[in-house]
Formats: sequence, C-alpha cells, structure tokens
Amino acid sequence: MSPNIQWITLFWMLFSGAAMGLAYDSYRVLSGQLHFPRWTLHVLDLFYWCGAALFVFRMLYVSNYGQLRFYVFVGLFLGVWLYFLFLSVTTQRFVVMLIKVVRYFIDVLIRLFRLMVWTPIRLLLKLLKGLAIMLGSLLMFVFHVVLKILLPFWKLTKWMLKPITSRLRRPKWLDKLVHSTVILWEKWFPKNNE
Repeated sequence: MSPNIQWITLFWMLFSGAAMGLAYDSYRVLSGQLHFPRWTLHVLDLFYWCGAALFVFRMLYVSNYGQLRFYVFVGLFLGVWLYFLFLSVTTQRFVVMLIKVVRYFIDVLIRLFRLMVWTPIRLLLKLLKGLAIMLGSLLMFVFHVVLKILLPFWKLTKWMLKPITSRLRRPKWLDKLVHSTVILWEKWFPKNNE
C-alpha cells in the first residue's frame, strides 16, 4: 500500500473517530434531555455501536478497500480523543440549544394551530349548535301552529266521515297505535289550562 493511501486512510479514520464522538455526545445529550425510558437506552446503545461500526468500515472501505492496519486504530483513537479534547463541550451546548429551539418552534406551532385552527373550529361548532337548537325550536313552533290551524279542519272531516267510519271496525293494533300516539301527543304538547 502506498504512503499516499496510508495518509488518506489515517485522515479518514481521524474523521471517523471525530464523527463517532460527535454522534455519541449528541445521542447522550438527547437521551438526557428527552428522558427516554431506561430500558430503551440499551437498545439505543446497540443501535449507536452498530451504526458506528458500519460507518467506520464504510470509511475504511472507501479509503483503502477495507484493509485493516495498526494506524487505522491509531487514527480512530486520535480522532475520538481530539474530538473530546476540543469539541465535546461545544457540541453538547449546541445540541442543548438546538433542543430548546426545536421545543420553542413546536410550542409556537401548537399555539398557532390552536389560535388559527382549533379556536375557530370550536367557535363554529358552538355557532352551528346554537343555530341547530334555534332552528329546531322554530320548526317545533311552526309544526305546533300548523297543527292548531288544521285542528278545526280535522274535526270537520271527522264529523263528515263519522257515518262511514262508525260502520267500519278498526283492528286492535291500530287502536293501540292511536292510543300511544295520543299519549305521546299530550306529553309533547300539553294543553294550557287557562
């Protein structure tokens, strides 16, 4: 292997070690800030190490077709060590600030949704409910007035048809139906005793 490829491999391993440190710090701060359940931390650790191994081997394959040498481990160790020496605190602060910004942005979106969508829908539903109640009351009033108007015509028709209807026999089920209808009618529209 030429010295040129060895230096390129060493550089990529330094980069991979720093990237592993960055990912680890970000993951650690996120898990602390978002309060993941304790059992998920083991699963997330497993995902982190599998992802880190795949990333390192991919970088190794890109740089020198996957040849494993001693300087690969030195490069990884130096990359992680330099990252934690110089950039770890900055990364942690940046991730905490990023979480705060995302939470603030989500809070603003929720408030905008409540203000622009949820509140108008609630007001519209209240308005529609009030209109439905008012329309139902109006229809009941109109129905009651129409029935009061038609009552004399019904009595006149009943009186005119009495010679015919007196000779007809109604079935018992029809008598029961008429009786229950009259009871419901008197319950819904009681007579005013004035």
